[in-house]
Amino acid sequence: MQKIVALFLIVFSLGICAAEKADRVVVIKSKKTLSLYSGDRKLATYPVVFGARPVGHKRQEGDKRTPEGHYLLDFKKPDSDFYKAIRISYPNDADIERAKRRGVAPGGAIMIHGQRNYLGKAWFITRKFNWTDGCVALSNPDMEAVWQAVDVGTPIEIKP
Repeated sequence: MQKIVALFLIVFSLGICAAEKADRVVVIKSKKTLSLYSGDRKLATYPVVFGARPVGHKRQEGDKRTPEGHYLLDFKKPDSDFYKAIRISYPNDADIERAKRRGVAPGGAIMIHGQRNYLGKAWFITRKFNWTDGCVALSNPDMEAVWQAVDVGTPIEIKP
């Protein structure tokens, strides 16, 4: 009976969280967190991991860094190689110009996503290290909550 009550409470609380939309997302790389906000009110905070080289702003394709700055969540991809994905609008014009000056490609396809489809239950391991190519990764249940809470066009700020 306790398991049924616990499951009901989890499902019920997810439903409450899913009903409230975020109007912005803030990622703090040094804290390894993604937070959803509605106005000044924090709705939720989730643990995340990043690219294999998390310190510093993404400078070019293949550098395994997660960008820093202001972007938009511009596309939802339900059929990703990962448990759902929401694209971050990197590179912006400034990123493209910096890469051009350096004679390199800026990279792209930076996403917020869950676990690789065949590794969904491995979050207890993958949360301990930065493993993406520059994306922001969450557990699958947390990704589901983010997916429900944000709409295409939601601004995201990624801080060091």
